[in-house]
Amino acid sequence: MTIFQTVSQLVAKGVEAEFIQPRDTAYVRNQLLGLLELDSFEEEPSTSTSKDIPDLVEVLVDYAVSKQVIEDILDEKEKLSANLMNCFLPQPSVVQDKFYQLYQEASEKATNYFYEFSKNSNYIQMKRIAKNIHYKTKTEYGELDITINLSKPEKDPEQIKRERETKQTSIPYPKCLLCAENEGYAGRIGHPARSNHRIIEVPLEGESWFLQYSPYVYYNEHSILLAEEHRDMKIDRAAFARLLAFVEKFPHYFIGSNADLPIVGGSILSHDHYQGGRYPFAMTKAKDAFTFALKAYPDIKASVVKWPLSVIRLQSTDKNSLIKAASDILAKWKKYSDPTVDILSDTDGTPHNTITPIARIRDSKFELDLVLRNNRTTEEHPLGIFHPHEDVHHIKKENIGLIEVMGLAVLPARLKDELAEIKKFLLGEANKVEDYHKEWAKQINQTHQARLTRENVDQILEDELGAKFSKVLEDSGVFKTNQIGREAFQTFLHTLNE
Repeated sequence: MTIFQTVSQLVAKGVEAEFIQPRDTAYVRNQLLGLLELDSFEEEPSTSTSKDIPDLVEVLVDYAVSKQVIEDILDEKEKLSANLMNCFLPQPSVVQDKFYQLYQEASEKATNYFYEFSKNSNYIQMKRIAKNIHYKTKTEYGELDITINLSKPEKDPEQIKRERETKQTSIPYPKCLLCAENEGYAGRIGHPARSNHRIIEVPLEGESWFLQYSPYVYYNEHSILLAEEHRDMKIDRAAFARLLAFVEKFPHYFIGSNADLPIVGGSILSHDHYQGGRYPFAMTKAKDAFTFALKAYPDIKASVVKWPLSVIRLQSTDKNSLIKAASDILAKWKKYSDPTVDILSDTDGTPHNTITPIARIRDSKFELDLVLRNNRTTEEHPLGIFHPHEDVHHIKKENIGLIEVMGLAVLPARLKDELAEIKKFLLGEANKVEDYHKEWAKQINQTHQARLTRENVDQILEDELGAKFSKVLEDSGVFKTNQIGREAFQTFLHTLNE
């Protein structure tokens, strides 16, 4: 297979995917040749291929490295890959126009088109995502999702060295990874290429917001909705209004927000954004633990969800009533303290209480989940009282954001090899179990020794990992699911009617 045949195959795949028309083939081919620094093209017999677009792009990138067109470092390869794909893609306005043409028929048709576009354009890294380990595990809270994240490529030493030498990480454009001006950005050392990136403008409550998909989707149609303005995350009445306005426009999607405080917030608090998609999380399917009345809002069904975190679920046909009720609950929660269960609203004026909200439409009604969060720390729990505690840090030490809140664990790549060593230990084979896993491995062995076999050891490990994630979520709940926690939760709920 020659480089010219690979170019021809990629162009043919572009036609097949309806990115370009047959009339465009010479133009696109010449754009590809230019990026590969090839001055001519040799016509060769066409050959079919089982490779898809990402595979063919990877072949071209490898060629460019071998011919020293680019250096063999991650960001250079990512830049070329995105630029190669951009040769096939229409301008953002064309993508957006088609999105809204389809939206006139059905909102689902519009998102189906944009999701497939984002995958075919190799912006969503489906080949890398396929490397992730993913399974469901049964717990008392339902089937939790466990993902060991193997999709994000590791930075090699040369990449890190180049970032330090060039100091390009300090360039203030784009302002952050979520800013709208990333659309079409070529990338640089320390900032990912976005040449093949397209976003859709979605007006919400008098503001411009933009819809895109995550390049590393953790669940079906994992989308990001970002503010046009680069501003900090904020949970307030306007946020509730935007979330409900979005699901009104796209009723087949849920949309939620990370909390707006450190520890309980997500990884990027410097840009106002939400995450949505089409996936039935365990929390979504969780039943009511009990219902309660909101006297000021008789049209709203209010309940506490049977879930390890503290979740108030509001449901109504009246969107504005939900916005008002959620705003009232947020205001009460921000000022609420109960030292008997370690909840303080603030420390010397620094706030601790906030909410992780999730909106959806269910049974033709608006539904809003309000997950109560608190980011207080102590000497005993320096990373957070309502944060994964030290006994689960060997599994999960990072912040519990929106995705984890809903019941999907995103766990570090190191666990793939570390679990393999624990498996060897359980089977009585030579192993190198990490010190921070040894106590856990012994506990698993003691619990399951009588029935543990080579055939069921993987299932046992998966279930034990799921139990650890359940503990992570329980640690993060402000009102625990025991009697003391439920009584404390009831005390807070009484304040909502005062």
